[in-house]
Formats: sequence, structure tokens, C-alpha cells
Amino acid sequence: MTKTIIAVILMAIVTYIPRAFPVVFLRKKLESRFLRSFLYYVPYAVLGAMIFPKVIYSTGNIYTALAGMGVAFILAYFEQGLMKVAIGAILTVYIIGLIF
Repeated sequence: MTKTIIAVILMAIVTYIPRAFPVVFLRKKLESRFLRSFLYYVPYAVLGAMIFPKVIYSTGNIYTALAGMGVAFILAYFEQGLMKVAIGAILTVYIIGLIF
């Protein structure tokens, strides 16, 4: 087999393992409160880890990005809706972008 085919097969296996693991090994309800809590928060942690670096460099100006992120954090902390958080962050980036 060529190296390309071996690489594709290995990538398919690595991709399939996380999908098959819960079905095969977690058939009954988890008794451990800690493990349930951990598995509940993992998607949010992964999403945050993937998005956070992109937010800082998304506008091309670190000051506008940090200002928009700060406004988004503040609005989200005070439990505003998703639309208010997004529009507030966008307007902040736009206004700070006009200044700098």
C-alpha cells in the first residue's frame, strides 16, 4: 500500500474512535457525578479553545478585537440574548475601528 492510503486509513480510524467510544463503552447511565459533569462541559471547553485565538486576530487590529470581546463578555455575563451580545460586539469593533 502506498503511504497515502495508509495515512487515509489511519486518519479514518482516529476520527472514528471518539465517535464509537461512547456507544461501545458507555451503554448504561454513568453513575459518577464527576464524570457526567466533566463530559457535559467538554464541548464548551473545546469550542472556547478553538474560537478564542481566532477572535483576537479576526479584525486585524488587536485593540478592536479585545474591545469587542470585552463587550461580548460583559453582555453575556449579564445574561443578555445572543443577538444583543453579537450586535454589541460588532458595533464596538466598528466604532473602535473608526477611532484607531
